[in-house]
Amino acid sequence: MRRVEHQRRLSQGTSGRIVELLRKNEMTIDELATELGLTRTAVRSQLATHLKDGLVEERGVRRGTSKPARTYGVSREAELQLSRAYAPILAELLHVLSTRLSEADFGALMHDVGRRLAAGRGASRGSLQSRVAGATELLGSFGALTTVTESDGHFTILGHGCPLGAVTANHPEACTTLEALLSEFIGAQVTSQCHRYDRKRCCFEVAAAAS
Repeated sequence: MRRVEHQRRLSQGTSGRIVELLRKNEMTIDELATELGLTRTAVRSQLATHLKDGLVEERGVRRGTSKPARTYGVSREAELQLSRAYAPILAELLHVLSTRLSEADFGALMHDVGRRLAAGRGASRGSLQSRVAGATELLGSFGALTTVTESDGHFTILGHGCPLGAVTANHPEACTTLEALLSEFIGAQVTSQCHRYDRKRCCFEVAAAAS
């Protein structure tokens, strides 16, 4: 939900105009106010929200007529959220790899990608239940919306949609990446049981803890 709100601010209204201007050039509050026809107070309020959300960042100080003024620009996070290039490039990359590698090697490659993603985040700690909860938060950071069910110590992570839906239709091996990521992060065997009818939905079975 937070990401959706960020994307709305990046593209709509005065917030969107500020981001558009800062993508082109670093600007001061006075420059933004002049360009937008707003008061400095109104611009400062909008910037404060963007700074808090990590969408805008302070870049430096520019010498003014009376005193130095801070300059602002968009952050890497904002550029990431605005970009629509990642999904089509990833889809084409997977297509090229699938034509050049054997099925086994392609699957192994995707598995290694998942393990590398997990290595950069550290293993979750605590009970299996708390580790699964941590894994759902991790999936949430990728844009996934999930529900967890438990039966006799056996957990199921069900996604409402798929964060890799743009590529899993043609390359289901991409699910292997999330499977390996979750196994490494949770510290238990995770098996992908993704649903591919109607619309793709992630589903991962987490093995019960050893008694």
